[in-house]
Amino acid sequence: MILRLLHLCDSLFPIGGFAHSDGLEAAAAGQAIEGSGPALLQKWMDVVLDETIGRLDGPTVWRAWMAFRDGDWPALTILDEEAISLRPSSSARRSTRAMGLRLLTTWQALYPDARNAHILSMARDGSIAPALPVAFACAAAGADVDQPTAVEAFAYTRLASTVSAGMRLMPVGQTDAHVLLARLLERLPAVVDAMIARDAPPESFTPAMDIAAMTQQYLPSRLFRS
Repeated sequence: MILRLLHLCDSLFPIGGFAHSDGLEAAAAGQAIEGSGPALLQKWMDVVLDETIGRLDGPTVWRAWMAFRDGDWPALTILDEEAISLRPSSSARRSTRAMGLRLLTTWQALYPDARNAHILSMARDGSIAPALPVAFACAAAGADVDQPTAVEAFAYTRLASTVSAGMRLMPVGQTDAHVLLARLLERLPAVVDAMIARDAPPESFTPAMDIAAMTQQYLPSRLFRS
């Protein structure tokens, strides 16, 4: 189980996450966040952890894991629709669909599972995307990764990916970036515990991040798609 989880979380796993900053590029270019370098990146990452992971993607992974375990495909479909509709930016909706489908397609090629094959057939007929957190939950559950670990593992992949984007967008060195990531990971278990205790459906209220994501397409030059 641990080796498959490491494989799933590896930055080499080909889902195309390197091409997306989730609005960070637009925020940095437009100075939507006060500060610069590590201070600016920390403010952004705190919101990613507390809001995006704690209230949107974390609950999505948590509930998708249960739906996959139970073979409750209608519930999984509804959850997938919510995960996408809660993203106001069209580019964010496209990116989560593209990365989710690529993750599950690649994972099925590496570790065949009849349940994931069924989800991919649903994707082909248009009844599910799947969104990235849904696809990750299905891959993790199929690999016998327990539910809380699946949420923490997904959170790690998104935090690490966004910190990596920050290093390419602003003057943040490798040591500073990894110090920031380490501090975020120290807080992660408490965020997941609070999410489990709250037991709320996925929700999202991050207006500044959403505006940044929606203005990304208007930048005169870009490193990232979104």
